[in-house]
Amino acid sequence: MKINQTDHIAASRRRQGLMAAGGLLGALAASSCCILPLAMFGLGVSGAWIGNFTRLAPYQPYFIAATLAFLAYGYWLVGRRACSDGDACGYPLPSRIVKASLIVATFLVVAALGLDFASSFFLNS
Repeated sequence: MKINQTDHIAASRRRQGLMAAGGLLGALAASSCCILPLAMFGLGVSGAWIGNFTRLAPYQPYFIAATLAFLAYGYWLVGRRACSDGDACGYPLPSRIVKASLIVATFLVVAALGLDFASSFFLNS
């Protein structure tokens, strides 16, 4: 069975979107114990249920590992070169939403890791 060019491009775009969404959801999960409640308080969202996010803290390394896998594959999909001069490889250019999602997810993961490092540094001093 032969796969035509448009099906290949559609599948590649779908993979890019899924990796960006997975990276963003993983980054939100990774930052759920520290950054997410702080951001919600900053936006004016309050309630006792926000304290329940601390229950996810033991799972943060798993969330970070999964997010890094999503981000690595997502950046690889986005970073592939599109074909030049009429080659028929069919790698589509990523959308702005996919690029922005990957960047936001990267910042969230870096912030979650940085906050954990800073808190352990200051608490042990």
